[in-house]
Amino acid sequence: MARDTAYLKVADALRARIGAGEWPAGAKLPSRSRFAAEYGVGQSVTQRALELLIIEGLLEGRAGSGTYRSAPRERLRTVRSRRRRSGPARTGLTWESHSTARTPAPERIARRLAVAPGDPCVHTTYEFVAEGRPVEICESWEPMALTGGTPVVLPEAGPFKGAGVIERMRSIGVLVASALEVPRPARANRAQAGLLGIGVGELITEIERTYYAVDGRAVETADILVADRRSEIAYEIDFHPGDR
Repeated sequence: MARDTAYLKVADALRARIGAGEWPAGAKLPSRSRFAAEYGVGQSVTQRALELLIIEGLLEGRAGSGTYRSAPRERLRTVRSRRRRSGPARTGLTWESHSTARTPAPERIARRLAVAPGDPCVHTTYEFVAEGRPVEICESWEPMALTGGTPVVLPEAGPFKGAGVIERMRSIGVLVASALEVPRPARANRAQAGLLGIGVGELITEIERTYYAVDGRAVETADILVADRRSEIAYEIDFHPGDR
């Protein structure tokens, strides 16, 4: 077999054996050397094939122990809607947040918020967890020129703690009119994998979200990471009388 396709053929063969139930959930697979001898390839080829199946979620590697058949897990559904916010009460998620004020806006964030690079922002990170594992990470930015000196300067503190961007902004006289979300499929890099507790190269969805006020100002922007193996994303679209 050609070196650049050999691992794909081995992965296909192992995938078929997994689908046929040769290894039940939690079972330990034979060593890569045994697979190498069985398929007539080098151990580096079988290692690459196993890594591909780990990325796909069919297998999991345990340091110092070997490779095991993954136990199937029910994926949570994260509903993204203008009417409601998915939270712990709806999905069984728990979450933690941490905010830092007067954080200079990086260039990419400044561009999205239409502020100057380095302008002070409130930077908030969120971690959403289910069954003890992170399923979503959110990194939010709000310009302090908008919220500084108000009771809602910190998103998860004060009288509107946990109320969300729309309600918080309304409380200081800023009406949010729209939000733009741009989802992009990706493979987790090392930093993202560490945050989500998954393997490097596993499937994730990156969502770039920005809220806009009625006057067109961007009032908040966020980068959201979702682990594909643990959560699926669903968009709810409302229709009103007169809509076509």
